Amino acid sequence: MQNNIKQGLKDGIPIALGYFSVSFTFGMLAVNHGMKPFHAVLISLLNLTSAGQFAGLNVILAGSSLVEMALTQLVINMRYALMSLSLSQKFARSVHTGHRLAIAYGITDEIFAVASSKKGKVGQWYMIFLPVVGWVSGTLGGAVASTIMPEFIRSALGVALYGMFVAIVIPPAKKEKNVCIVVITALILSTGFYYLPLLCKISDGFKIIICTLLAAGMGAVLFPIREEES
Repeated sequence: MQNNIKQGLKDGIPIALGYFSVSFTFGMLAVNHGMKPFHAVLISLLNLTSAGQFAGLNVILAGSSLVEMALTQLVINMRYALMSLSLSQKFARSVHTGHRLAIAYGITDEIFAVASSKKGKVGQWYMIFLPVVGWVSGTLGGAVASTIMPEFIRSALGVALYGMFVAIVIPPAKKEKNVCIVVITALILSTGFYYLPLLCKISDGFKIIICTLLAAGMGAVLFPIREEES
């Protein structure tokens, strides 16, 4: 078994470092909006999903219903189910049901990409531990920092969240015309739901769900990925 826990720890170091910086921002944002550090860390420990957690935090702050929260997470995190099905084909025979459940908890975009690219089979403890530690410890660091930093520093660092999303979206949007069109569509829809008289009355949770489904659905219909291209 070449892809065991030792190799997983090595491959997981850069992922853990990247997760630390992103989850640090999440921890700060959660505490700045009145959440206790313990709850922020618990969310990161039980979810391990960046986009889902940031969207879920918005749903919580808006006081939306549990139904909206569940639907929001379903739409945003549905891709992990497909990743789990794909990655299960690389599991070694020693990976039983209990291990599969643990792996399903720890699958993220980065872990899936690295694990799928490995030659041979993947063991049950491959590359989950360090990314989880990086994500949770980053949340803890950001949450604690928000409790001790002066207000003006916390306000300034709050801009980092928007900078992070811009840094994620702009490069692929500049490279791929299709991505750019989908991003612009999502921006237009979001702006419409914020300003238009009737649409602005819809709760924030359903706004996220509707905008995500419409923008992603339009992209899937207009710009399908051919099987031979994938």
